[in-house]
Amino acid sequence: MKALDVITFGESMAMFYAKEIGELHQVHTFQKALAGAESNVAVGLARLGFSVGWMSKVGADSLGTFILEELQKEGVDTKAVLRSNDGAKTGILLKSKVIDGDPDVTYYRKGSAASTLNASDFPSTYFQQAGHLHMTGIPPAVSSEMRAFSFHALKEMKEAGKTISFDPNLRLQLWEEEEDMIHTVNQMAAQVDWFFPGLAEGQRLTGCHEPEAIADVYLQKGVKLVVIKLGAEGAYFKSASGQGVVDGFHVSHVVDTVGAGDGFAVGVMSGLLDGLSYEKSVARGNAIGALAVMSPGDHEGLPTREELQAFIKEAKRYQRRHDMKGDERYGKVSKYEC
Repeated sequence: MKALDVITFGESMAMFYAKEIGELHQVHTFQKALAGAESNVAVGLARLGFSVGWMSKVGADSLGTFILEELQKEGVDTKAVLRSNDGAKTGILLKSKVIDGDPDVTYYRKGSAASTLNASDFPSTYFQQAGHLHMTGIPPAVSSEMRAFSFHALKEMKEAGKTISFDPNLRLQLWEEEEDMIHTVNQMAAQVDWFFPGLAEGQRLTGCHEPEAIADVYLQKGVKLVVIKLGAEGAYFKSASGQGVVDGFHVSHVVDTVGAGDGFAVGVMSGLLDGLSYEKSVARGNAIGALAVMSPGDHEGLPTREELQAFIKEAKRYQRRHDMKGDERYGKVSKYEC
């Protein structure tokens, strides 16, 4: 069996995003696309040349086939994906088109095929051929079955000595109680190597307000690297060896903010897997996150290596023209070297 660089899992859905600006009930024309945080990451890593596997369960329906075919086109390995045999369907979502701000997203995922994925479905041999596991906080929120699967995957891969990254990707509407969300996500985060929360997520999960204080909570639990997304300002990182703020990239026009965090995770993770420094890995995360918000859909803006380097080259030109300066509060600032 061919070894994988990275394995991930979660629920992917068929997304229908509006082609017209306006409220969803006013829209008549939609475009079909693939949606799902973990599959976004899988696609992003595959475009950068990594061998990536994605595991889940989809319906034995046309939309399940659509998801598998879209991922296979991107070079993502889907051979461990299960098809539902109990009539459970593939989830869908509708997303509005906006000029500014975040789009309205409506999900139809309750009782979906993916929500029935449980620990007994875990393909241990398939997972353990991968060197790295990437997880998000969405599967444990979808159902008790997916939560059990998530903890089982985390336990097996940690015991096998694999590196593990975790993006909390908090979805408040999926959790019945915020206290349960905080407890569950923190329980998982304490067991991983690399943790990628947004600033607001870190504040909610820890009760701390400053990036450094948030990072310290997880470093004290044994996490090796905490990277906190700061939006347009870039990202803060801290590890046992140091800390810093890495500037964000200039974005000419925001088209769609959904998927930006997934792009950021792709950048940081790929940099670390390539052996780059923490600063350069975070810079790459900022670059891919910026590219993601300038394109429609959840993963359409995720670049190949050639596209990434072209974007960084242009960003350096922009930096020289506008003499952009970094925030020195936390230490060394990396300038677009990723």
